[in-house]
Amino acid sequence: MSKHTIEITYCMQCRWLLRAAWLAQELLTTFEADLASVALKPGSNGVFEITVDQQLIFSRKDAGRFPEAKEVKQLVRDHIDPARDLGHSDR
Repeated sequence: MSKHTIEITYCMQCRWLLRAAWLAQELLTTFEADLASVALKPGSNGVFEITVDQQLIFSRKDAGRFPEAKEVKQLVRDHIDPARDLGHSDR
């Protein structure tokens, strides 16, 4: 089974590093056996995007808001293992 790579690109000027780091921690806790890495990538101009294996799964610009941790976990699960039960994160 190949391991997956997640990248969270956040806006440095907006000071969104802590939000990105918190989401990275949530993903590492939930998917640690499935992940090769979770990378935090500094960006600019209000960017906050999450990719799995270089496929965009969430964009703050497109959604008009930040994602909830539960939502990100579901999006990652849908990409790497759609049959997985996330327990409380699925309810």
